[in-house]
Amino acid sequence: MPVTVLLVDDEPLVRAGLRAVLESQPDIEVVGEAADGAAVIPLVRQLRPDVVAMDVRMPLMDGIEATRAVLRTVDEPPKILVVTTFENDEYVYDALRAGADGFLLKRARPEEIVHAVRLVAEGESLLFPASVRRLAAEYGDHGGNRAARAAMERAQLTDREAEVLRLMARGLSNAEIAARLIVGTETVKSHVSAVLAKLGARDRTQAVIAAYESGFVAPG
Repeated sequence: MPVTVLLVDDEPLVRAGLRAVLESQPDIEVVGEAADGAAVIPLVRQLRPDVVAMDVRMPLMDGIEATRAVLRTVDEPPKILVVTTFENDEYVYDALRAGADGFLLKRARPEEIVHAVRLVAEGESLLFPASVRRLAAEYGDHGGNRAARAAMERAQLTDREAEVLRLMARGLSNAEIAARLIVGTETVKSHVSAVLAKLGARDRTQAVIAAYESGFVAPG
């Protein structure tokens, strides 16, 4: 089954460019388009895309609020990939805080766009971990987020789960974590699943953001 994608951007040229890049791949299908975040929820319910590529700044409803709305109201929501002009942008970090699974630069090369969609759809690696660390360093609360600290304390991660979360925050995939810890990949998947469940995170991006916001992991 191909990875299905919904494109959301107020610039028709951007949507056309993303569609051309993504539809050149046999394993990716663009199933719809929208010009504003306000149109996302009905389209997601109708089309059930695997990934929504969402512009972060739009006139009626921006990508941050649209992300919150989708995650709040849609059962089994899609992965959300924020599309942005500027990498070091507080809007991007706010979108990740709101629940986005990663971000993509509009100036990215075609192969980077395809890789980002596939990686977010698979959910086993953190997209652009160095950039997420930079964003967390500049815009994160660095342990000042009481809710994140409380959630981390309630999670009561085991020593091995804590180690896995730190490696996730560095951007290592399950296979890379397995090699680092000298365990099987299935064992790592079990640890990752336990970390997500204990933190109440829907994916590893949200677990890593929680780790930064709580001060459990220091960015940089």
